[in-house]
Amino acid sequence: MALQGLQGRRVAILAAELYEDLELWYPLLRLREAGAEVVVVGPEAETYESKHGYPVKADLAADRANASEFDAVVIPGGCAPDHMRRSPAMIRLVRDIFEQGKVVAAICHAGWMLASADILRGRRATGFYSIKDDMIHAGAEYVDQSVVRDDNLITSRFPDDLPDFCREIIATLKPEW
Repeated sequence: MALQGLQGRRVAILAAELYEDLELWYPLLRLREAGAEVVVVGPEAETYESKHGYPVKADLAADRANASEFDAVVIPGGCAPDHMRRSPAMIRLVRDIFEQGKVVAAICHAGWMLASADILRGRRATGFYSIKDDMIHAGAEYVDQSVVRDDNLITSRFPDDLPDFCREIIATLKPEW
């Protein structure tokens, strides 16, 4: 039984080589627990290993993913965002979901994908401190907080922020009553 009422919501979570284990699996399991359908999207529909060797199988290749079929996208960090941003289809998916006013949630180094998708300009956001300059140069107002929500953009800094990050994603996706 789902705990938070996200039935009918469909969320893409991006995967690529060297993803940060907790930043992919914690939101994936938490969103499923809340009733959302979670689809793992990779550059290709293949298996990707985390920084610590834990595998995840992408359900769908990015070039076959359509933003209109999702309510949100979650982008984990690690070194994966550097691999993701090499895929024009992955960048397009993030940009299209954002432009459709749907939730884009990024944690840690995932700010690199936001920069590549050109969706940080004029937004408040956070990320891992080592990419602060990248985010600022992409037009963001960098804020050092566990979670920052600016309309449909949700960002967090690192694994310790995952509870706040997931609570914000779920609260944003919950249907209005």
